[in-house]
Amino acid sequence: MNNAQVIATYESILSITEQMLEAAKKKDWDHLQSLEIDCKVAIASILAVNSDPLTGEYQQRKVEIIHKMLADDAEIRNITQPWMTNLDNLMTHSGQEDQLN
Repeated sequence: MNNAQVIATYESILSITEQMLEAAKKKDWDHLQSLEIDCKVAIASILAVNSDPLTGEYQQRKVEIIHKMLADDAEIRNITQPWMTNLDNLMTHSGQEDQLN
């Protein structure tokens, strides 16, 4: 994979994370989960490739993309974490009711 192809793959992953953020904002959990799978597949594809280290503008663009992906990921976690905590509380409460019955 040449430098341009590597960057194109990173940009594809960035596009997926941006879509994930939009799905999280809309509380579209099914779509978010589907996109998360797509993201994992795309990341696995780039990790499976042996390419030469990026240089110059390609390396700079990769760093920019990764910073944006990390920012999107943090925002997604800020949106989903309260929902996950609430779900965990509901499941714990439900389990306690079952034990009482």
